[in-house]
Amino acid sequence: QVQLVESGGGLVQPGGSLRLSCEVSGVTVDDNAVGWAREGAGKQHELVAAMTHGGGTTYMNSVKGRFTISRDNARNTVYLQMNGLKAEDTAVYYCNLVHTTFAGSHSYWGQGTQVTVSS
Repeated sequence: QVQLVESGGGLVQPGGSLRLSCEVSGVTVDDNAVGWAREGAGKQHELVAAMTHGGGTTYMNSVKGRFTISRDNARNTVYLQMNGLKAEDTAVYYCNLVHTTFAGSHSYWGQGTQVTVSS
């Protein structure tokens, strides 16, 4: 059974930093595509950052240069380092893993962690 558990959210002032963690069980992170998405109040679900199983990364334009996705294969954990946080980054952040086998692909999501950027 695949499970994703996020942590690291909280309240931070504008310009501050947070690191989100996503502990994965049931599959290994280095064999799968992983990513982070967010959903702010009244906003659509947005894919913030993604990493392929090969390690390639992509980011939404508004977070480029501020956010970094990474993974620790030994800990089977995916991270999102967020620097220079802005009020518009306030959202619930969800970890995602896409597991692909010969039978097809399945997307898994964590329960979400709240990030609030406010002074």
